[in-house]
Amino acid sequence: MIGKIQIAIDCHDPHALNTFWAETVGYEKEDHHDMIEQLLASGQLPEEETVTLGGRRAFRTAAACVDPDGNGPRLLFQMVPEGKTVKDRIHLDLHVGDRREAVIASCLERGATKLWDGQQGPQTWVTLADPEGNEFCVSE
Repeated sequence: MIGKIQIAIDCHDPHALNTFWAETVGYEKEDHHDMIEQLLASGQLPEEETVTLGGRRAFRTAAACVDPDGNGPRLLFQMVPEGKTVKDRIHLDLHVGDRREAVIASCLERGATKLWDGQQGPQTWVTLADPEGNEFCVSE
């Protein structure tokens, strides 16, 4: 049996994508400020590997959010030098019940793009791309 599962997502701007996804799935953004301050003070982390966002220290190349109830997987957004060039081989499916249209509208307002409507038998979904082009599906 595996312990917790983390989903790691490559991206260009981990903090912006972390904000998008935390709002989309109702997760809490992790705050690493105190740990970073300790690592800086002990010389274990160079200053150039950090950024300051909203007056709080964060890792420059990574950000994460977690399910406040502790049930869902942790989402980790990690900076990579290359952009997305091909269709994702893995994506998130959001099952949101009767809130589907509201969730889609909220995602679009925050920078997502609608790609297509899908259907298999009675099941329907809408495929969107997050602000960096990563596909995800929203269904009831």
